[in-house]
Amino acid sequence: MSTTAPRPGPSGTATAAARAAVRRGRRESAVALALGAGVPAALLLGWEAAARLGAVDPLLFPPPSKIALCLADLLGSGELGAHLGATLARLLPGYALGALAGVLVGLVMGASRHARAALGPLFAALYSVPKIATLPLLLLVFGLTETPKVLSVAITVFFVLQINTTAGVRQIDPRTLETARAYGARGPRLLRLVLLPGACPAVLTGLRTAAGLGVVVVVAVEFVASESGLGFLIWNSWTLFQPERMYAGIVAVAVLGTVFSALLALTERVAMPWRRGRDRTAA
Repeated sequence: MSTTAPRPGPSGTATAAARAAVRRGRRESAVALALGAGVPAALLLGWEAAARLGAVDPLLFPPPSKIALCLADLLGSGELGAHLGATLARLLPGYALGALAGVLVGLVMGASRHARAALGPLFAALYSVPKIATLPLLLLVFGLTETPKVLSVAITVFFVLQINTTAGVRQIDPRTLETARAYGARGPRLLRLVLLPGACPAVLTGLRTAAGLGVVVVVAVEFVASESGLGFLIWNSWTLFQPERMYAGIVAVAVLGTVFSALLALTERVAMPWRRGRDRTAA
């Protein structure tokens, strides 16, 4: 009498496939994490070795260990914190002002054909102008105050959010808008129930894009029109030929941009929880 092992049924096959997919996803995540941490670490180790062996000029490219010590000294003395605070005092109000104005104008332009016809060509022309180029005009109008620096960030963020929000509203299915209007949705009600939820993905993408651009602009403004801030720290260190301090300032800017973008990414996950499930399914 011969016996054969029972074959797995459909449910067992599905469970095995799901477990294999989970293991594969974990392996891919581990590989991605190793690559993400390993490549920068390898570059830093190569830089350290090249600077100590004389392959590169240590006066121009000091080893990362010296940059880390300088960064620690700046943190310990409070100087870095003071410059970071000055940069945030310009970046955050400008970002909030530009984002709010950009979303509001984008919603109007997305919903109204006449508003797009009236403002579209003007904004297209202004968008092509480098935003740092408006700084002399702002300084001429407002003088050597904090206002031009904040407005430079606000102008940069405004155009990114206006473009993204307008595109997000226009991507809403016209049948959804017709249905909402047929049920009496007008004005603020239409905005709250249809336009904002429909444009939310594009708005959040614009917020993340504008975060990096805002950091770039505020640092550039501090290069030429400030006596404080991370941009001033970098520029002043270059002027005095203090490369360790200059690189320390660059590292601080990189960390600021990374943290700012990460916070906005977290906000996106909280605001659109359905995307988390979709991302896990795709993985």
